[in-house]
Amino acid sequence: MSSATLTSADPIARRNGFIGAFLGWLFDGYETYATVLIAAAAVNDLVGPGVARAQPLFIGGILATTLVAWAVGGLLSGILADYFGRRRVLLTSILWYSIFAGLTALAPNYVSLLVLRFLTGIGMGAEWGAGSSLVSELWDPQRRGRGLAYLQSGFGCGFLLAAAIWQVINQGGVDDWRWMYVIGVTPAIATLFVRRYVKDSNLWIEADQRRRLIRQRVNANEPVDGGERNLTRLTLWQLFETRELRRRVALLLIAGLSTTIGWWAVSAWIPQFTAQQLADKMRDVPGAITQVVITYNAIGILGFIAVGYLADWLGRKPTMIFYFIGSLISVPALFLWPTSLEGLTAAAAVNGFFTLGQWTWLAIYPSELFPTHIRATAITFVFNTTRLVAAVATLISAYLIQVFGSISTAAVVVGSIYVLGLLVTPWIGPETRAKPLPGLDDFAGITPHLPTVAAE
Repeated sequence: MSSATLTSADPIARRNGFIGAFLGWLFDGYETYATVLIAAAAVNDLVGPGVARAQPLFIGGILATTLVAWAVGGLLSGILADYFGRRRVLLTSILWYSIFAGLTALAPNYVSLLVLRFLTGIGMGAEWGAGSSLVSELWDPQRRGRGLAYLQSGFGCGFLLAAAIWQVINQGGVDDWRWMYVIGVTPAIATLFVRRYVKDSNLWIEADQRRRLIRQRVNANEPVDGGERNLTRLTLWQLFETRELRRRVALLLIAGLSTTIGWWAVSAWIPQFTAQQLADKMRDVPGAITQVVITYNAIGILGFIAVGYLADWLGRKPTMIFYFIGSLISVPALFLWPTSLEGLTAAAAVNGFFTLGQWTWLAIYPSELFPTHIRATAITFVFNTTRLVAAVATLISAYLIQVFGSISTAAVVVGSIYVLGLLVTPWIGPETRAKPLPGLDDFAGITPHLPTVAAE
């Protein structure tokens, strides 16, 4: 067995793969929430404070640009990770977004900021699919939910890190926001670990070897049946090959839209909403914002982890239903009722547990519904297609804030999207708790008796 050949039972492989993916996702979270936190300051600096009424639209433009780029990078990376391996894409993506995050600090105007955020977002989007696929393939079935939950919690840890650093950096200077992106260069250090210690899983290596062998037979004009030939086609095409696969993708997209739009078009406005609510009630509004967002993210990390434990205990779909219900209730609980710092902090904690925590299911459940040779393509297609729609929803929510004259009304209206996830979850696919990841035999249209190539 070569040094690159690893099994899911190998604790060193599991540990190193998890650390590499966690670091990538941690800094993804930092980059994402750093942009949320500094958006208003960046708009004031690059556009001018005279656009106060239109500020939500400029902020929405930054968030939407990041989402579109994330989606583009994610869609491409899923296909690349299925063909070239999880490790290689993970390493390249972290280095990519580190470089362009640093360059964002030099943006001279709003348009250049959008361009650099787009380029950064491509790398950010590319990281998630490779890391999630790797961890899902290295973890034992009985504990896979917890493994992916801890991985997803890295996103929340990145949020918390960004909030804490912004509290230190934000001293009222016009260029304070730029330092958040200067710090964004540091993830490049993680590539040293990934390059040296992280390897691809046996599951991917075997699937890749099978595909290569069949392609060789096709090129040599040797007879292959239709199922075998399918493995040589573009993975994105294979994702829609059978009715069952198409149905799973469609329902996952609907559920994913609930999670993605619910966060980007609603919860991303928590800092601005807190500022509005407390502007006339206390002197240290920036400190209050920091308290609320840190609480939101800290409890959100617990929400991430809780999904994994509940998914391994109760099942994937019951856990998803529980989180959709909690999100549906906690949005109006946050945006309609609290009027004090204490009330906002408590409501943000509950909201963070559900709306931020439920991102974990997008890593757990979809990865268990598709075979290895298209797994990264499948989960990134679901995850990032919803981001494209969420980008539009972010702009719509910014427009609704202007129409309704308040963030709270717009948040409650858009937050009703969680109903969709609640309705479709029971019908997405089978319950996958404690089950092995699906293989070629589990899907019609793919030959079940493909030649197995043993690792050397």
